[in-house]
Amino acid sequence: MKKTETPAAQSDHSTDHSADHGADQGGKAGSRDGGAHSEVLLNTGALQHAILNNATFALIATDEKGIIQLFNAGAEHLLGYAAADVVNKLSPHDLHDPEEVIARAATLSEEFATAIKPGFGAMTFKASLGIEDTYELTYIRKDGSRFPAVVSITALMDKPGTIIGYLLIGTNNSARKQAELALASAGAVVKSASLGKSDFLVQLSHELRTPLNVILGFAELMETGVPPLAPTQEQNIAEILVAGRYLLELSNKILDLALIEAGRVTISVEPVSLADVLRECRVMVAPQATARRVHMTFPQFDTPCFVCADRTRLKQVLDNLLLNAIRHNDAGGDVNIECTLDAKTPGTIRVSVKDTGTGLAPERLQQLFQPVIGHGQEAGTEAGVGLGLVIAKQLIEMMGGNIGANSIVGNGSTFWIELETTTAVNLAMPTDGPATIVPPLAANGTPLRTLLYVEDNPANLELVKQLIARRPDLRLLSAPDGVSGIESARVNQPEVILMDINLPGMNGVEAMKILSTLPSTAHIPVIALSANVMPADISRGLKSGFYLYLTKPIKFDLFMEALDKALEHSRTNTQLDSVAGTTPH
Repeated sequence: MKKTETPAAQSDHSTDHSADHGADQGGKAGSRDGGAHSEVLLNTGALQHAILNNATFALIATDEKGIIQLFNAGAEHLLGYAAADVVNKLSPHDLHDPEEVIARAATLSEEFATAIKPGFGAMTFKASLGIEDTYELTYIRKDGSRFPAVVSITALMDKPGTIIGYLLIGTNNSARKQAELALASAGAVVKSASLGKSDFLVQLSHELRTPLNVILGFAELMETGVPPLAPTQEQNIAEILVAGRYLLELSNKILDLALIEAGRVTISVEPVSLADVLRECRVMVAPQATARRVHMTFPQFDTPCFVCADRTRLKQVLDNLLLNAIRHNDAGGDVNIECTLDAKTPGTIRVSVKDTGTGLAPERLQQLFQPVIGHGQEAGTEAGVGLGLVIAKQLIEMMGGNIGANSIVGNGSTFWIELETTTAVNLAMPTDGPATIVPPLAANGTPLRTLLYVEDNPANLELVKQLIARRPDLRLLSAPDGVSGIESARVNQPEVILMDINLPGMNGVEAMKILSTLPSTAHIPVIALSANVMPADISRGLKSGFYLYLTKPIKFDLFMEALDKALEHSRTNTQLDSVAGTTPH
């Protein structure tokens, strides 16, 4: 073990050195006077007296066995004991939280791969090896109260280097702990606030969807109704649909942002064919490009190219970049999509979307991926709130990639993403999509099939009524709440039930579960029709027992497909019951 000197011995050397230095520098009176003052200070015991009577620091000195030999005024002040209570009676570990002493022994045993017993030996183990040791622990006062402390332990040695005791210097750590707790609390508050904001955004999205369901639904009914609209009316309806769909898109982005900020978005990274994703994106944005006479050029892939990504989220990001390039481009402009391997970073591919629009000034570039109102309002292009790019940035980074933009005023903009490539090609692509079933036509004399819609919103009910009116094989019943819906289902025995979730009193989930327990209604498929569109809401709804889960605003094609599927399910069950010789009660 390396020998060290006691503090006293070190002080002697320091004093001697000062005296020598003063003699060597005889021409400098200050040095000589300083050495003389230090000697007087030590000889009078003024320094030792000040240390022992300092009320801020607890100084505790022990013998080599750990029995307290010195207990200064600071220790008395902090711990509430008089020196006479502890000197030659207690060990410092008697003043500590015993569980912490046990924990420290276990930690040191693991660190040094040797068995260390709890007690004073655990507190002084490092110091006994000549290692300066400072750690946090809890002191227990004489009255039983506790406070956190920082303690430094040093071994005291005689001149030959034998340990003759230990010196412990402790300070009250309450103020720092309170500050840490305050910071932690502040962080927690910022997080109750963040979650609160996310919940608010989710609720806002839900509230937007309810009126949008009515606006878009009735506008589409009028657009496709008989007799055809006059040209002016057709133009007016088109404007309503454009504005309504913009609001729906905004609602979707608000919901996405809320889910991401709340940590509720799950990313599943797997090998994804870049060519397939771009092909799907091309089909999706083609109508918008045609409407604005924007010519689009997509890359040709001579060999398969796969990236590590979440397929759905990657398509969402690319759709956003392509739509932005179309909307903020000049009418008749070009959009060029390129895929290039990054020479500086092997194994990385960059997908670039370049437009021939007016471009962006440097200060606008800095704001692109922030939720700033008014992106794209310059030069008469469409307005936006920048949420799409904010979401795109977070999604790409969650997939381990990067996103950025370059632009020159008057020379267009280029948005790009970078993703890791992979050689894996064994993709399990879904092939069993929802089947398209041709709606059955009711022959003369064929009984109409009954649909029950449980909905408290008159406008939503009227929309579905007009949709069902286009189906000559169906008749619609309605109920304004869960209780009356259950009774109507029991009495009228509909083939299918449409159920809103947010009903007054008993909600739709509760009503559906009651229907599933009644022998007379358990066989009826119940379709949820709700503005609750979070993935967790849909998953929870399906797990709770709904046959299908549709979201608002209603998409006509999906709505009709869901009805046909549920009606077929109901017809099959009825035939099975007939073969078995049973009928619903």
